[in-house]
Amino acid sequence: MLRLTEIKLPLDHPPEAIAAAAIARLRITPSDLISCTVFRRAHDARKKSAIYLIYSLDVEVKNEAAVLERLAKEPKKEPKKTLGLVLPTPDIDYRFVARAPENFTKRPVVIGAGPCGLFAALILAQMGFRPIILDRGKVVRERTKDTWRLWRHSELNPESNVQYGEGGAGTFSDGKLYSQIKDPRHLGRKVLTEFVKAEAPEEILTEAHPHIGTFRLVKMVENIRATIEGLGGEYRFQSRVTDIDIETDKDGARRVRGVVLANGEHIAADHVVLAIGHSSRDTFQMLHDRGVYVEAKPFSLGFRVEHPQSLIDIARFGSFAGNDILGAADYKLVHHASNGRDVYSFCMCPGGTVVAATSEEGRVVTNGMSQYSRAERNANAGIVVGITPDDYPGDPLAGIAFQRQWETAAFVAGGKNYKAPAQRVGDFIAGRPSTALGAVIPSYKPGVTPADLSSCLPDYAIVAIREALTAFGKQIRGFDMDDAVLTGVETRTSSPIRIKRDETLQSLNTKGLFPAGEGAGYAGGILSAGVDGIKIAEAVALSMLALT
Repeated sequence: MLRLTEIKLPLDHPPEAIAAAAIARLRITPSDLISCTVFRRAHDARKKSAIYLIYSLDVEVKNEAAVLERLAKEPKKEPKKTLGLVLPTPDIDYRFVARAPENFTKRPVVIGAGPCGLFAALILAQMGFRPIILDRGKVVRERTKDTWRLWRHSELNPESNVQYGEGGAGTFSDGKLYSQIKDPRHLGRKVLTEFVKAEAPEEILTEAHPHIGTFRLVKMVENIRATIEGLGGEYRFQSRVTDIDIETDKDGARRVRGVVLANGEHIAADHVVLAIGHSSRDTFQMLHDRGVYVEAKPFSLGFRVEHPQSLIDIARFGSFAGNDILGAADYKLVHHASNGRDVYSFCMCPGGTVVAATSEEGRVVTNGMSQYSRAERNANAGIVVGITPDDYPGDPLAGIAFQRQWETAAFVAGGKNYKAPAQRVGDFIAGRPSTALGAVIPSYKPGVTPADLSSCLPDYAIVAIREALTAFGKQIRGFDMDDAVLTGVETRTSSPIRIKRDETLQSLNTKGLFPAGEGAGYAGGILSAGVDGIKIAEAVALSMLALT
């Protein structure tokens, strides 16, 4: 099998053009082609007047060795273009690193049922280790009802919301399944393959920027839970971990011996995966109090911005806006402000909504979400500013207090009822409060209050975002339109801490504790969190085998 890359075809090409392009690229006759399948498809919209689809193909041909030998002799470049690669198709099948021995006694514990914990538990279960999965929240459908109660009735359940519960924060998101992590072992493919087994659309295996959407994620999470339980895993919801049992020997070496739940129950375990997500602030505090090594790390904060999706589609795709293959357009923007701050778009949700994402009473947090169709009228994205520990000096948990400060400010500015403060972009740039909103209707539920967002972030962030919005308007026509809406605040872009780990992926100073995913500072998004969960599961398995 051969892998062909950079096969470029017009947006409106007929289906048979794909095989024809492979034949032309390999310079073979049609009779020499045995099969041709799409491995990856992306689009090139740099020229709105001529948008192309870019394919990677897996091709089976007669006399493959001879074809490769002949192609090796061709020049690497042709006039005005560079040909893609033709190589043997790489082996991307996942292989387990271990199998559970028959005599193991203490089962591994996975804390958190978000994407990272989900895949840590799944891989451990597939290797035969029968993990115990603990989550402070509820099963995904009950959790969904609690989340909607906040959105519709301003009633927050601090233990069951966008942040806590089965599926993690990624369940209420755009469901993006791509990242920029280095993945030499193709672990991301394992994540996507398991999602397809759990009833995700098969196109996620071939699209360069696949997404799923909230409603589909709910069913997939349930199906993966059924798989894990069928392999001997055990889920325990509404089981908040309040303490880690750590044994210290005479030489000062520390080792995990179990976890303690809010009801006082002790669960013995020598291997504990911390997949707690970026918002488990009380757990971060507990870990710090117990002496687990934690350090502050950079994160970002800002606002959500909403535009008509049609504006983004036209700006990105021109006359091809609305094309079924291209779908709703997205964007990725970066601006280095004159005050030295980097401002960038974050978690862009085409055809989506802005949602209430707080997990604590008396605070407002925003996030973006969309369904598989991406068919809502507005596009939204976080417009956020980079923050470093120098901005919030103090102990390793000072970033949490910093986040809370601005979430509380947003709660007050919104009216102290979980409505979010919102401001027209034109008013924000001009430095005047909004008293009413315009043509762009904000999607945030339970609603917004026109306000002055300058009280909801540090001054340096406000200055940088004002400058960036104008700069972004030069990149996407209409981005700085007066009636676009900013909604505050976006503070949960990533964890404000890192729970550092060693080369065995265990805590630097507490053996048997495996910090993982977004909460530990090692992932950002569904796919990268899933990949980290696989790595952690492998590390746990190898450690368990070493102790038997």
